[in-house]
Order: sequence, then C-alpha cells, then structure tokens
Amino acid sequence: MTLTGLYVPLITPFDDSGDVALDALESLARAVLDAGATGLVALGTTAEPATLTESEQRLVIDVAARVCRERGRQLLVGANSPQALRALAERPAVDAALSLVPSFVRPGEAGVIAYFTHLAADSPVPLVVYDIPYRTGQYLSEAALRRLAAVPGIVGLKYSPGGINADTVALLADPPADVSILGGDDPFISPLLALGAHGGILASAHVATAEFVRLIALWQAGDAMAARALGGRLSRLSAALFAEPNPAVTKAVLHAQGRIPTAAVRLPLLAAGPETTATACRCLDALAGDLPLASAA
Repeated sequence: MTLTGLYVPLITPFDDSGDVALDALESLARAVLDAGATGLVALGTTAEPATLTESEQRLVIDVAARVCRERGRQLLVGANSPQALRALAERPAVDAALSLVPSFVRPGEAGVIAYFTHLAADSPVPLVVYDIPYRTGQYLSEAALRRLAAVPGIVGLKYSPGGINADTVALLADPPADVSILGGDDPFISPLLALGAHGGILASAHVATAEFVRLIALWQAGDAMAARALGGRLSRLSAALFAEPNPAVTKAVLHAQGRIPTAAVRLPLLAAGPETTATACRCLDALAGDLPLASAA
C-alpha cells in the first residue's frame, strides 16, 4: 500500500463528565478529512490511549473507521502488541497499524529489528513503525532503519528523530523502495518534506489541516519558495502546540474554538496553561492572516 500526504492522529476529546465525547470526535474526524487529509490515525499516542479503557478504545476505532469508510480514506490504528494487532483482524476498515519502537527497555538495534520481524509476521495488517528515540530511549541508525524497511509487512515509517541529522539526510537521499517515510516531528516537517519525506503524521494538523495539506503539496510540486514560507509559519505554530506535553495545548485550542466540549486530558497529563494556550491561538490567527483566503478554508 502507498502512504503519502497528511495523516491526522486524532485526539480523544472528553466531555464534562470525563467520558469520551464521541460526537466531537466524529466531527473532528470529518473536518480534517474534508480539509484534505489523506487519512486518520486512531489510538496513536496523541489519543492518550494508555488512559482509555478497552471499551473506550473500541468506540474510538468505531468512529474513525466509520468516517474513513464514508470518505474513502485510509485508517491507521495504534497497536503495539501481538494481542492488539490480532484484534485488528476484525476491522476490515483498518489499512495499517502504527507500532511504536519498544520503549524503556532499549533492546538495541538488533532487538528492535527482531521484534518487528516477529510482529509483522503475525499481524493481519501491514505495519508502520513509529521511531521516536527521544521518547523510547532507543536510537535507530540509518542502517537499522533500512533493515526494518526490508522486513516483509512493514510499509511505512513514522520518523521522529528530534530534528535533522546525518542519518536523516542519508536515509532520505536514497529512500528505501516500497516503504513510505512520514515525518512525525511537527516543527521539522517542512525540512523533512524538502529532503524527500512522503508526507506526515501530524498532531498540529488538527487546527491547521488545510495549511499542512498545502505544505505537503507545495514540496511535492517543487515550489520551494512558497513551501519554505508556509513551512516556517507552520513550524512556529507546531512549536507553540508542543510547548506543553502533547496533546494538552492542541486540546485547549480546539476547546477555545468550540470544537470539543472540554480541554480535559487524563492524568498523568495536566491541562495546558492559559498563557501557552493564548500563544498557540495567536500563532494560529497569524497563520490564517498570512495565507491566501483559498488556502485557509
């Protein structure tokens, strides 16, 4: 399968009673797809999946699957264990699983490759490997990423190295065949696209979906001047949205816009502060003011 363009890793909105606000979730899903996103990610790390019950997780997937099926778009689901992957066999709407590099244990590159080889062999859906070493504690070199890309059943890489380094440049200068590289570091998505990334999985795109869609299209069309200008503004927005642990600020902005009923997150996260929220809202307002009307829809 081909993964290209923008994928939005959905937040999980909560209502005043603390339950999942399913209507708001469905509205968000429809809005980002209607604004041009290629697909959705359900139960990614932005969704606070560790705080959701199994029943809540199923409801979240139900909503995302229904909207993607209606819109004819792709659906990825966060699944980080053999058990979670096997459950996706009952979900025909799921195109792939987003699976995180094992965190904390730091198994080494050989261990990571063996782990994903095992997962992919038994998974009912293709895998997108989520590489985010500043959270997992496990750095993967260019050579290791190429070995992962050669594993049957792995179709993509959510690449979040924490910036641009020599391994990044080498990987994208000669990208592995038949594997999509999707940027996952929101503030760095423009340089990743400039180097050749196929798209992005971007939490920031909850609040500026059309603009991120346009950024990807500009880089793919080779319009570097327009892409650099837009990319700089979107990087400032992303930095503001990630000024506190994700997705607290994004939820606060969505709540301020009236798109979700509360800005609540579940412990151990805390709600975003008013100053951080105000800064992100100002960045969003400035972005809308700088763009042509046709691209700010």
